[in-house]
Amino acid sequence: MPRMARSAKIAELNLDTSRIPEQPSTTMPGTVDKIIPPTDPRQPERAQIAVGGTDQRYRNLRIENTLTDEHGDDVRLKKGAQVDITVTARAGDHNQLRQPTDSAWDSRSGPRPRSYPHAG
Repeated sequence: MPRMARSAKIAELNLDTSRIPEQPSTTMPGTVDKIIPPTDPRQPERAQIAVGGTDQRYRNLRIENTLTDEHGDDVRLKKGAQVDITVTARAGDHNQLRQPTDSAWDSRSGPRPRSYPHAG
């Protein structure tokens, strides 16, 4: 396969109608810690979810405990329920990570310095 500029590769991927572009996302496990009743009867109850794989201080997430199942029916989470939390970035709200390269040449600054063992 011939070498191709990165922008040309992206354009080619965008033109491929068989490819469905996905938004960047990550999924983490969680457990419903508690169900919080509303302080105002007009407000919905809330579910507190302990999210795994996060710092302790950012572990708890509170959401309205009103969900919709695959049939369109309203459902609620129960205490102790195992859930998956998915975070999805909208288009344009993320940055591309630069992948480290094993090459001895850095396109931004030229050749990388090499270290040589000292003669002893």
